[in-house]
Amino acid sequence: MARPLGRTLRQHLAALRILLVFTAVTGLAYPLAVTAIAQLALPHQADGSLINENGRPVASGLIGQNFHVVQNGQDTGHPDPKWFQPRPSAGSYNPLASGASNLGPNSPALVAQVKERRAAIATFDHVPPGYVPADALTASASGLDPDISPANAYQQADRVARARKLPPATVHDLVTTHLQQRILGFLGQEHVNVVQLNHALNRLR
Repeated sequence: MARPLGRTLRQHLAALRILLVFTAVTGLAYPLAVTAIAQLALPHQADGSLINENGRPVASGLIGQNFHVVQNGQDTGHPDPKWFQPRPSAGSYNPLASGASNLGPNSPALVAQVKERRAAIATFDHVPPGYVPADALTASASGLDPDISPANAYQQADRVARARKLPPATVHDLVTTHLQQRILGFLGQEHVNVVQLNHALNRLR
């Protein structure tokens, strides 16, 4: 038996009203409320944890970046000894290429990469190869991690001090002030945000 046209029309209009109500609630009211709360409670984090230099954003504390030697405005791809270096990145810290190398511990390619990195970092930082921390040799899962271990940061401090002609104690103290503790005292590990650390280092000039 065919459904009366008026009943069908009422059901369609009711469905349309529900669609409009939920669109307004979930598509407008809820996002605006969350944005307002975030801006009031945590404005810096809500805006992307941006790092400003001379009044303009130059980086985000959430995303690592390379600190290479720049010549004639071009990135040479070589680490700059004047800066603390981040851990390796499978995507060269390109947010559009976020991801890991997917190489396992038994991969000959990964073993070769680690061996090459260990030798290069030991020469770069003037330390014995056995002193190079593990996080300086392996990339993070995201390829965008801005954090390095305290051991990695302290190892680089002397090299940075020499390159900038700064007292080693000054650079070591800067690392110490940027140590971030475990969340709630037990989640994660102590770490140093290398982007924030280099931004503070830049202010020592």
